[in-house]
Amino acid sequence: MSGMSTKALRLGTRRSKLAMAQSGQVADAVRRVTGRPVELVEITTYGDASREHLTQIGGTGVFVTALRDALAKGEVDFAVHSLKDLPTAQPEDLVLAAVPEREDPRDVIVARDALKFTDLAASSPRGVARIGTGSPRRAAQLNAYARVHGLDIRTVPIRGNIDTRIRYVHDGELDAVVLAAAGLSRIGRLDEVTDFLSVDTVLPAPGQGALAIECAADDAALIDALGELDDPFTRVAVTAERSLLAALEAGCSAPVGALADLPPLSAPFERGTHRADGQIVNEMRLRGVVGTTDGSRMVQLSTTGPVPETHDGAMALGRELAAEMLAQGAAGLMGEQAQ
Repeated sequence: MSGMSTKALRLGTRRSKLAMAQSGQVADAVRRVTGRPVELVEITTYGDASREHLTQIGGTGVFVTALRDALAKGEVDFAVHSLKDLPTAQPEDLVLAAVPEREDPRDVIVARDALKFTDLAASSPRGVARIGTGSPRRAAQLNAYARVHGLDIRTVPIRGNIDTRIRYVHDGELDAVVLAAAGLSRIGRLDEVTDFLSVDTVLPAPGQGALAIECAADDAALIDALGELDDPFTRVAVTAERSLLAALEAGCSAPVGALADLPPLSAPFERGTHRADGQIVNEMRLRGVVGTTDGSRMVQLSTTGPVPETHDGAMALGRELAAEMLAQGAAGLMGEQAQ
């Protein structure tokens, strides 16, 4: 891009295999749009160093703060985050320069014997299917589904990277683990998925499947360059989801699911703002859910309206649905984290 330096751009990233993979993909895209070399700067975050469960260490910002500190100190030029890890409050000195096109936002099951979620309990030698997840949101919705459909499952809190989690299944400690489709896609391991969970069964975390590219708010040239990677529909969708999360006053480790998508879906996952038949999409559906982690109580609501054309419009959509959920008792459920 004209007017920009040819000096290498420094991209701050977490050290995990997944973070390095998705940052590498962003680096390639930034090289294409800027014509500048990009070097990855590996940064260890508190969330990576701690062995405690996310609910014990606060969840919000544990994978983000160190990257943002490096940006503030000028040690990196921009950073790549998994959007679902970002606190909903944006620092004034930083800006989300781009939210690229979203990957598949669904959760998936990796299970023994290539089993589907609904078949796990019936075939478990223990008589109850042990399903690993570090997410209260996933536990709440899986347990709620199991209660309704008479499935005998037990959600087991786990931590670790993708390899560690899948190893629990291979070693026979767990019958299955729940992971994000996007993460497995980015490291080329979707072939290990045994079941894609419908968003009608488990709503994803707000922003799941999307990346956030963040840089200093005063670097106009870099903001303009990175903006070439922004996908407008993804941005309004995740803005609505995160607005709902913020209005519920819930952190990214709270048992809150949200998804803004295109109703009605003609496929499990669609990209962009045009349907496969070429028709322009002019409506967006926002769904939200919150529940106790044992699945005994849930509040799940949705709203449909025109695709927001502005940031403020997307924010308003999220706040409106959150207000309806709070009126149905959502606040009380978020405090009940008992497994």
